[in-house]
Amino acid sequence: MSTPAPHEGPHQRPGNPPPLTVAASLAAVQGGLLVLLALLEIAHLSSQRMSLGVTTSVFFGVYGLALVGCAVALTRRQGWARGPVLLTQLIQLGLAWNLREFWPVATVMAVTALVVIAGMIHPATTDVLADDPTGERGTAGH
Repeated sequence: MSTPAPHEGPHQRPGNPPPLTVAASLAAVQGGLLVLLALLEIAHLSSQRMSLGVTTSVFFGVYGLALVGCAVALTRRQGWARGPVLLTQLIQLGLAWNLREFWPVATVMAVTALVVIAGMIHPATTDVLADDPTGERGTAGH
């Protein structure tokens, strides 16, 4: 019988797998960048495009905060957050393709999206995010 590490209690689950941690971290950075874009849009509002600027700012701000929230939820192993994060990455891949003329930006966007997708579909991530309504997985092996 193994004993838990000094910092772990007998019922504490181990840390998140690295692919999940990397994917959630990158998603949080993406969300933060969207919030930053919202703030920059607000800072550059003009009277000629006030309504477009405000709606764009609100959209980027809400989307960015939601993505950060999903990243936090992933670190707490809440499987519902997986879908919005994966959808965001697919959108980002499409945006990277549209921005291919600016290849440094497009490359960073595409690589980041692919890393997050790889982290989200990794078997270790899939295992910890899978629904376990009976709670049997957490007690297996004890």
